[in-house]
Amino acid sequence: MIAFVQGQIAALAPDSAVVEVAGVGLAVQCAPSTLAGLRQGEPARLATSLVVREDSLTLYGFADDDERQVFELLQTASGVGPRLAQAMLATHSPDALRTAVAVGDEKALTAVSGIGKKGAQKLLLELKDRLGPPVGSSARGALSAQTPAAGWRDQLQDALLGLGYAGREAEEAVATVAPRAEAAIAEGGVPPVPQLLRAALQSLNRAR
Repeated sequence: MIAFVQGQIAALAPDSAVVEVAGVGLAVQCAPSTLAGLRQGEPARLATSLVVREDSLTLYGFADDDERQVFELLQTASGVGPRLAQAMLATHSPDALRTAVAVGDEKALTAVSGIGKKGAQKLLLELKDRLGPPVGSSARGALSAQTPAAGWRDQLQDALLGLGYAGREAEEAVATVAPRAEAAIAEGGVPPVPQLLRAALQSLNRAR
């Protein structure tokens, strides 16, 4: 297992980063929240999990060891692969997921793209005794901390800046997708940051 990679960020993409380690560029799949903290040309350290398939080796990267641990625990539930586990962590922090499972918050799980009502109910049952209690403060771990408008805006803008876009370009792209995010909040859901990032990038490409 590759527990972490450390080196200079050689390139950034909407869903991945290339980390140069001893002259080798390692492609690491990352959630927008992780990519937002990276800058091309600067050193970084990412906790990683290597997913081995018959036809591929995929390295997933995380801001810290706790995210990686939750990523791996989520996959012990039936029907949860690495992509869905990463989507769950892109929507909620590790502590928010622990809280959701602990209190049986079905709505929090259905906010994740790819999880329906029945799937959420099944996951709550399977993960109940696996994730453990929240490890951070109750305020930071609360699900409400994942839903404020400022939170998704900052996360999305940081990701765009990390990809090399200018501040004004990032602000305009965020404004373009704001109605979609606000609609999700109005319905009591969580703004889908990965999908919003893709939509923002599409708007930037059309403008060029």
